[in-house]
Amino acid sequence: MANKVKEIWAAGKVVVNGWLAIPSGFSAEVMAQCGFDSVTVDMQHGVQDYQSMIQCFQAMQAHPVTPMVRVPWNEPGIIGKVLDGGAYGVICPMINTKEEAERFVQYAKYPPRGTRSNGPIRAMMYGSAGTYQQTANEETLCIPMIETKTAVENLEAILDVKGIAGVYIGPSDLGFSYGLHPTLDRTEPEIIKIYERIVKECDKRGIFPGIHCSGAAGAALAIERGFKLVTIMNDSGLLAMSAKSHIAETRKNSGGKA
Repeated sequence: MANKVKEIWAAGKVVVNGWLAIPSGFSAEVMAQCGFDSVTVDMQHGVQDYQSMIQCFQAMQAHPVTPMVRVPWNEPGIIGKVLDGGAYGVICPMINTKEEAERFVQYAKYPPRGTRSNGPIRAMMYGSAGTYQQTANEETLCIPMIETKTAVENLEAILDVKGIAGVYIGPSDLGFSYGLHPTLDRTEPEIIKIYERIVKECDKRGIFPGIHCSGAAGAALAIERGFKLVTIMNDSGLLAMSAKSHIAETRKNSGGKA
């Protein structure tokens, strides 16, 4: 299976990414049919574990989306395991230094580039037997999260680590680390300057900046600012937003009966 994220980036376009917090193969199947380019299972803050991740991947496999995962931490066991389960991209939280970024890449890549153990028990299903290992280092994406003041201070060193395909901005934690209220679509001038710097430095290196957004308006603004991957909320947020909108409209038009 081709990595659609890589193909879209190579074509000079922007990836529209879905986000799964709900541990359900059915909801993953629904999301995979909505038009996303990639869909990410959130094992850090979502209600997801390894088994539910596999169920989500199985449900999405019939649809043209690239499966990715946000792992809970920069730890070799879980990084190797989600890749063995079929992840084509790994988003790793709280990467603050060059050394942490190097370890992340090392955990995700097979020798000689890294130290990932061989055992792609499910990932092999995406190709013929024995071919996965030949292409995995190039086809799977390492995407560290830039979401702290320390990471911003070490930005260039992190981006220079060989094997980094892009970075992913966590706006809530990033603002939090600068003493600001945690929220997604940030407007503070100091944070916007950081965004501009991240996009500029990624462009210099031919790697791709991504960001978590609170909806379509925030995603469109992020694209305008130069981000190459935008996440439009998560599945639980989209569910709640749609339900609230329909309920409010129903009550508004009920003539006071509801």
